Amino acid sequence: MRPISIPHHILKFWSPSKDTQSLIEDTRRAYRELLKGEPEVSIVIPAYNEEENIVQTLASLAHNKTERSVEIVVVNNNSKDNTEALVKACGISCILETTQGITPARNCGLAQARGKYILNADADTIYPSDWIEEMIRPLATNNNVAITYGRFSFIPIGNTGRFTYFFYEYFADFTRRLNKYIKDEAVNVYGFNSGFRRDQGLEVDSFNHPPGTNEDGYLALKLRNKGFGKLHYVTNTKALVWTTDRRIQIDGGLWKGTSKRIKRVLLRR
Repeated sequence: MRPISIPHHILKFWSPSKDTQSLIEDTRRAYRELLKGEPEVSIVIPAYNEEENIVQTLASLAHNKTERSVEIVVVNNNSKDNTEALVKACGISCILETTQGITPARNCGLAQARGKYILNADADTIYPSDWIEEMIRPLATNNNVAITYGRFSFIPIGNTGRFTYFFYEYFADFTRRLNKYIKDEAVNVYGFNSGFRRDQGLEVDSFNHPPGTNEDGYLALKLRNKGFGKLHYVTNTKALVWTTDRRIQIDGGLWKGTSKRIKRVLLRR
């Protein structure tokens, strides 16, 4: 069952009236406990002008519950605002990638990461406290799993209300099930909510992809086709992440954006 409203454990990080300095200090303390020496897991976050969102995202990740040692790597993709300063204030590594674009940024993060496992995250998304463990466990316990990917819900920042998104998300779940049969399951894999083994990702030429494809889904396709295993859909609500609807708003709102997304899915190879 998907939640109609945004849960309290998500709202405590996503708040328009947040005290940024207190959240930075709290994130720094939590991250010192998350990174327990040499990392087993690396969370890679591309960021371009994310000063409004990045601290909230980092706070949610730093407060995850896991016995694994986890590093967070933010890739500053030529931000013109205070993104890098805020990341460093949280005690988290921030590296610069001067080639603009999501693919170079993800490739840079993958190359610099030290963990055995890579988790892909985005700077405008809030992650529940069990996300790391739920996404890594299938990779750590089953050699026939090449990549994990999960579910998400929307945090409204435009005119569309949460109640409307509740129904839209069920429709989106239905289309993802159809994709497994009429397209390819790989188109369901999104870069802000997926995980894989670092050495295998490097072996298939990282996130590089042909024109007309996306870096996240194409990586999943390459990992599977290389024989590293299947795609594993994490459905546990403990791993449900919450991302802003800003891309939908950029596309012109929910209905116009939905039309554009359906066309893109149908045209994906």
